[in-house]
Amino acid sequence: MNAEILLKEAEELQPSLQECRRDIHEHPEVGFDLARTKEKVRAELIRLGYEPKDCGKCGLVALAGGKKPGKTILIRADMDALPIKEEADVEYASRIEGKMHGCGHDMHTAMLLGAAALLKKHEDELEGTVKLMFQPAEEIFQGSEDMIKAGVLENPVVDAAYMIHVVAGMPVPAGCLMVPPGGTGMAGCQQYKIIVKGKGGHGARPEVAIDPITAAAHIHIALQEINSRELNPAEFGVFTTGLFKGGEASNIIPDTAEMRGTIRTGNVETNEYIKKRMEEIAVGVGHAFRCEVEVEFFDFCPPMLADDELSICAEKYGQQLLGQGCFVMKDNPKVGGGSEDFAFVAAEVPAVGMFLSAGNSNEGYIYSQHHPMVRFDDSVLYRGSASLAWLSYRWLQDHHN
Repeated sequence: MNAEILLKEAEELQPSLQECRRDIHEHPEVGFDLARTKEKVRAELIRLGYEPKDCGKCGLVALAGGKKPGKTILIRADMDALPIKEEADVEYASRIEGKMHGCGHDMHTAMLLGAAALLKKHEDELEGTVKLMFQPAEEIFQGSEDMIKAGVLENPVVDAAYMIHVVAGMPVPAGCLMVPPGGTGMAGCQQYKIIVKGKGGHGARPEVAIDPITAAAHIHIALQEINSRELNPAEFGVFTTGLFKGGEASNIIPDTAEMRGTIRTGNVETNEYIKKRMEEIAVGVGHAFRCEVEVEFFDFCPPMLADDELSICAEKYGQQLLGQGCFVMKDNPKVGGGSEDFAFVAAEVPAVGMFLSAGNSNEGYIYSQHHPMVRFDDSVLYRGSASLAWLSYRWLQDHHN
């Protein structure tokens, strides 16, 4: 396998990759409910000559290579969308109300299918096995762990793992592959829910009611003190309330108010400290306003670790393929605030999650992931496919003994 030839072969796949991506984009599905997307992926894998297997609630796994002895490397794509309404002005916009591929997982799925085509074409040259992991439910931090429990890292045992996540809204030329240095690269994430229970009543008689909205507002403000006054400034920690609701009418004091959000930290210890203080503050402030408070934590995703040796390999192999279009992200030593449930894989085997620029902010791609107007430049799909295939091939080649 030759890098220059492989990149050219990938570029020849670009029209079909773009068509695949846009079809998936028009029909977004969320969580584990990916019936159409999964069957589209399965059909394409079968067409390419694979024998895909179900894994977990809604995942798919396929194997390339295995004709020569060697190790096993896993490459992964997530398939799920977000529960938001698309507002981007694109001809292939979502046809499903309230659902949108606003994080680029449609791009990831198409890129891994492209890599599958390249690997199948060069299957006889693989000195080991490449495991293709098509994963659901990344956005709720459940899909990766579900597939691990179902055995995705076994039979054959996975020795290393790569993934690529597209990014938009950054001043980076489209098509550049960005490799994180070894260490903690992305934050862990903990979802939370706070229910404040008061006593409903008429808006004209607040003295005979217990207003949960007032209590919830004070809880929200008080929780900000954890970051500003209790965390070491050198520690990464972000507390965000993304949902705050209570009541149905302007003249009625409701019985309850609800807050939901996320905690993002660079290590598990900081996450546990914030959880402890959140519960103490929420319950204490609630009692001060005569309310009962319930705090629930769920859907934890650990910080994303990049393996040192694998990161060095990714940089070397990426530059062989893309030249200066591949570089290590050394400018910002801080942990990235985003989270990624590929972290569950990285906790089990050496892994690296890379990034592919798919929308240069200097060229009009000003919105980033999870925004209803985000757009991704899908002209870079073939570069993602080639990168996944080439890095897998070269890693197996260098580690076959």
